[in-house]
Amino acid sequence: MKKIFAAMLGGLAVLVGCSQQNKTTEPAAEPEGANHADWSRNAVIYEVNTRQYTPEGTFNAFREHLPRLKELGVDILWFMPIHPISEKNRKGELGSYYAVRDYKAVNPEFGTLDDFKTLVDSVHAAGMKVIIDWVPNHTGCDNAWVEEHPEYYQLNEEGQMYGPFDWTDVYQLDYSNDSTRAAMTDAMKFWISEMGIDGFRCDVAGRVPVDYWNQARKDLEAAAGDRPIFMLAEATEPELVVEAFDMDYNWPMKDLFSEIAATSGQYTFKGADGNVRTFPHKTARDIDSLLAVQAEQYAPDSYMMNMITNHDLNSWEGTEFERLGNLQGAFAVLSYTLPGMPLIYTGQETGLDRALEFFVKDNPPAFEPRNDYFTFYQKLNSLKHNRPELAAGKAGAPVESYPTANENIYVFSRDLNGSQTVVAVNLGAEESALFQEGQAPQLPELVDAFTGQTATLPATLAPGQYVVLSTNSSK
Repeated sequence: MKKIFAAMLGGLAVLVGCSQQNKTTEPAAEPEGANHADWSRNAVIYEVNTRQYTPEGTFNAFREHLPRLKELGVDILWFMPIHPISEKNRKGELGSYYAVRDYKAVNPEFGTLDDFKTLVDSVHAAGMKVIIDWVPNHTGCDNAWVEEHPEYYQLNEEGQMYGPFDWTDVYQLDYSNDSTRAAMTDAMKFWISEMGIDGFRCDVAGRVPVDYWNQARKDLEAAAGDRPIFMLAEATEPELVVEAFDMDYNWPMKDLFSEIAATSGQYTFKGADGNVRTFPHKTARDIDSLLAVQAEQYAPDSYMMNMITNHDLNSWEGTEFERLGNLQGAFAVLSYTLPGMPLIYTGQETGLDRALEFFVKDNPPAFEPRNDYFTFYQKLNSLKHNRPELAAGKAGAPVESYPTANENIYVFSRDLNGSQTVVAVNLGAEESALFQEGQAPQLPELVDAFTGQTATLPATLAPGQYVVLSTNSSK
């Protein structure tokens, strides 16, 4: 029997037991999720590390890459923080992007406000959207608010401002103060109304109260007028994607990818102690278990962002090659074809196999000449754009997984009104048959997403091998 997970967070829903409702009481309506822009349903998000993207590390230099990114097929450009970086308690030579000195200015390292506005206009002219990284939980230690509005900050037992965790270059803001809330929303509205951006990726969004975010979403939508906005939370918290955010991070799936890779002997990244982490035993079959849990946790029209790398992973937890080994391509395919929206990080489309520096200027990835990784992601982007069954949220099709020959083989399909995508991956260490004898599913005539040729599922898959097949119909 197939295991069926019905559409939601790009999407799933499973049947769960319900207590009997009082016959005289109407049950409360279940929340659907945020009001998503139509252009976000089949979109691909791309994270831009401005400092490390070009030798110059500027907005103007990055603008020259827009034609290439348009050809690659990305839709939403998420810019890592573009604000001036605090000098007090600065980490490293250039400091952390996440220690903001001024919420209504840009880092002079990158250019001017006019340069950024020109970049936003150019991105829009190319048919793409812009969101910027926003740091609402804390500010840099010499942000103007520290002197002008100390009441915006939390104080420790000694009456001093402090940073969360071991973040010594920032001070924690206080969201029990209505003035703090008003000032933060005012700063965000500036970028919507004056710079014309399309939304925000919000750093450590879960440390800021949900009720603030719910109101901020309304205020930002009002500032945008007829333009829809897109909000991404750096968190994995279902309550954030009910009203405030379109999408949150699929950290649990990222962790499961690493655990499966480690079980298959592919995880090689060594931490600061020089050792490779120990992971629990996980296999391909655990993907269904995670999808089922998320289906119960999330509102039906929620999005989750799938990834095999991002700036935090690349700089601190290892490249996708160190974490996923020869399964990297298979997991990339899953990030596109499982429910949600896929992320590409700076250089991922080149096969970047080194960590980018975080606090100093680094050499950019080699974007030219283009290689097989560019073609790989270009084809996956086209697949995401053109398959209605792969849409994020409740617009997408159910995930239907098939019984396979062993726990390392994962085969599933998503079928929406006869438009079908079928995916098969081997996440193990040995070649394996896909199905037990006589259990192969009956499928219609399909086309290989990478070759464009008519194809069927093979009898076996080598370790790390993947197959993506679709019907000829498209939206």
